[in-house]
Amino acid sequence: MRFITAGESHGPELTAIIEGLPAGLPLSADDINSELSRRQTGYGRGGRMKIETDRVRITSGVRHGKTLGSPVTMIVENNDWKNWQSVMSVEEVSEKEKNIRRVNKPRPGHADLVGGIKYGHEDLRNVLERSSARETTMRVAIGAVAKKLLKELDMEVAGHVVVLGGIQATIPDNLTVSEIREKSEQSEVRVVDPTVEEKIKALIDETKKNGDTIGGVVEVVVGGVPVGLGSYTQWDRKLDAKIAQAVVSINAFKGVEFGIGFEMAHRPGSKVMDEIVWDEQRGYTRTSNNLGGFEGGMTNGMPVIVRGVMKPIPTLYKPLQSVNIDTKEAYKASVERSDSTAVPAASVVCEAVVATEIAQAVLEKFDSDSFDQMKADVQAYRLYTQQF
Repeated sequence: MRFITAGESHGPELTAIIEGLPAGLPLSADDINSELSRRQTGYGRGGRMKIETDRVRITSGVRHGKTLGSPVTMIVENNDWKNWQSVMSVEEVSEKEKNIRRVNKPRPGHADLVGGIKYGHEDLRNVLERSSARETTMRVAIGAVAKKLLKELDMEVAGHVVVLGGIQATIPDNLTVSEIREKSEQSEVRVVDPTVEEKIKALIDETKKNGDTIGGVVEVVVGGVPVGLGSYTQWDRKLDAKIAQAVVSINAFKGVEFGIGFEMAHRPGSKVMDEIVWDEQRGYTRTSNNLGGFEGGMTNGMPVIVRGVMKPIPTLYKPLQSVNIDTKEAYKASVERSDSTAVPAASVVCEAVVATEIAQAVLEKFDSDSFDQMKADVQAYRLYTQQF
């Protein structure tokens, strides 16, 4: 499975094309819209979420509720486009119109300046429109398709916020994937620990009042993943490496870890490795999951556990020091519409990209022409791994 996205933040629409899905996978716009709605929620979101109500149109690759095996095209219209038609016009406009909403004061922490230098853009809007986190709309749409595939194969995905603005949520031991999802969905900040909810919301309110932003850490857990997705045979076939790249590709994400992650640096090997046991019901399993479901770049049958850290959003309502690219004089950076935090929403995006990578690994390993054949292959393989 491969995919590509297109579209600008204030352009007419966002587009994604997915190729490589099996024929016969049940899929509807509702499967995707429910995930798009989740991305738009979360305490601390800004004004753009009041303008946009993201709904997908599937324009190819699906007929009568099932995929055809041909490329699936998805489109999400930008409601705000009506206010930007001149600014974002495809056709040539006057010099006066070109300068409307022109950006010449790059924002620290954004792609503005580097992208302008790289591509030779004198209007940095040409950079920020595509580098905007609005692109994650289509990443979530693609992830929704991936989740549908995984769900039909008895794999479950859930995400939640572990840290927000330095406030740590306590995660109860042995929560199931469905319990994580249920608890996080009940929280405006997507934590499974209700005792920190109001404290986090108060911090977000104070941050917004100060014109500042805060980041955090999100966690994604995937249950029911079969043994042996990915490979140890080449560096670029290791599934944890592919997931790491996908997570860091999310706007504002700057780090990733699996299982207990960087905590491993503080423990001896005897307190890190997951001991192997076997029983007739489950076959091989582990007594712990410190490695986050991976050994040698391959899934080991334990739940996949991935964490990503999101930096504070770099667009501040009290802008930082910058430079006017025309005059080279010191100026405060440009201000675009922004959120005080998008960490709760980012947990939904992180779910999507992790699900996408796992779905790709499933499609690589099993027959992917017909979904019915794929289900049979996966079931047979699960039985094999239990009896190995």
